[in-house]
Amino acid sequence: MGQFVYEGKTKAEIEDRALTHLQLVITAKLRRGEPFPFSWKEDASLGNGKTAVWMHPRTAMAFNYRGSRQPSINRHWIEALAFTANAPSGLYLVREPDTSAPNDDKGPLAPV
Repeated sequence: MGQFVYEGKTKAEIEDRALTHLQLVITAKLRRGEPFPFSWKEDASLGNGKTAVWMHPRTAMAFNYRGSRQPSINRHWIEALAFTANAPSGLYLVREPDTSAPNDDKGPLAPV
């Protein structure tokens, strides 16, 4: 389980594989100078709430990984995450698309 840290204070626990995909989308948008909101659901131990932060090129952030192995990258997941990041609601974690099977009834853009 990795951790996303925003401005040194706000933190989110995110599985390493998902965090890697989020990092790729976040850094691509910020490299292009595109600010956007990023939101996530809080853990049940924190009340099941939601946190949203404003991402911009001068944002101080860290991606902390617990595992030592680089996960494989799913291009379809990157595209699904980028789609949410480009929408008015902003980036949020969606389910990883299963490219080996047809989409289920929730589809790849169902929030996690």
